[in-house]
Amino acid sequence: MATVEEEYKKIQMSGKRPIPGQSLTNDPEKPELYEKAPEFVSVHAASEYMFGKLIEPDAYTSIMEAVDEGVAIMDITQSLLFVEFQEGKFNPDLMFMLVEPVAYMIIALAEKLDLSMVIYRGEEEDEEAEQQFLGLTVAEDRLKKLQKAGQTGRVPASVITPKMAEQIEELPELPEVGTNKQSLLGSPADAPVSTSPESLMAPPQGA
Repeated sequence: MATVEEEYKKIQMSGKRPIPGQSLTNDPEKPELYEKAPEFVSVHAASEYMFGKLIEPDAYTSIMEAVDEGVAIMDITQSLLFVEFQEGKFNPDLMFMLVEPVAYMIIALAEKLDLSMVIYRGEEEDEEAEQQFLGLTVAEDRLKKLQKAGQTGRVPASVITPKMAEQIEELPELPEVGTNKQSLLGSPADAPVSTSPESLMAPPQGA
């Protein structure tokens, strides 16, 4: 399995999204996976799928190692979502809507291990809080909310559902991860995960 850093380098080299009109030059008999109907069409279902991917043993270890090494949460999120988009899991619009839920999930996983986190590149230099995500701009207020969650360990309760919280608690400790905790952005060791009511991933009523 490729590491998060390797996947991110692939994205950087790929030029991000296909260029306009590119699909018109492809062989119609052999469409790319992302040119077919996506597997997921709702944020809720796609978010649950992404959480399942995040806690797979190899992925969990690789992602937490990347966080511990100072790779920005937003860069990790971008690499993971882009890979799933290429696999035909969702369209570009839904992919962008998943940015915050997936970033919060990674924050919650890192909080379990008491890891210091960098949310976006340039954060430590106090640069302008705005980032390009696969050609689209993530606004400052959204990044600041993610940054606050990384600092306090508190993520929206409706992103991390009770079932997800239980699964997070059951995840194994990673003795090899956690060597870079002495950071100005370190989260308090005892900060609880959850409680803010706002989220893009509110499950449907009666679910």
